[in-house]
Amino acid sequence: MATNPSHDDSHKPTSQISSQTTQLLKPITPVRQRLMVTWLVWLVFRLLALPVLINIFNPSRPDIIGGIAWQALWLVPAFVLTPSMLRGRSPYALLIDSMFTLVYLGASGVVLFTRAYGSSWAEIAVYFIDFVLLFAINVWLFILLKRLPSMNNVVKQPRS
Repeated sequence: MATNPSHDDSHKPTSQISSQTTQLLKPITPVRQRLMVTWLVWLVFRLLALPVLINIFNPSRPDIIGGIAWQALWLVPAFVLTPSMLRGRSPYALLIDSMFTLVYLGASGVVLFTRAYGSSWAEIAVYFIDFVLLFAINVWLFILLKRLPSMNNVVKQPRS
């Protein structure tokens, strides 16, 4: 098979080749910032806004302090994941974070589905916002994991 000498990369200087590969890489900083903001918004919404809004929209008027305490207990794994989520650098940590947020997304979807049969539209909208925020977190995590360096192509230094 003949090659076109004008498109042959073997004669290019390495600085020119490396600059082309860095131009092909997509930036991770905007995705990390979106993930960080969405994560913090979801934590605050889930911890504070959800119990307050459910108290307002639910006719049985559940206790706000009890709701915040329940959400704080339910969010313990999310609080543990927060430092790695805010840094957004380690693919291994983000992969574990993604697994946990998928569990949260599933639980949120189940709650949304069960509330759809007997709750007011406003209460359903509150749970829908929670679901959408978790879905956005999972989307940003997926995009960030695709843009971070590969986990299996790391060249390890031999032990001395």
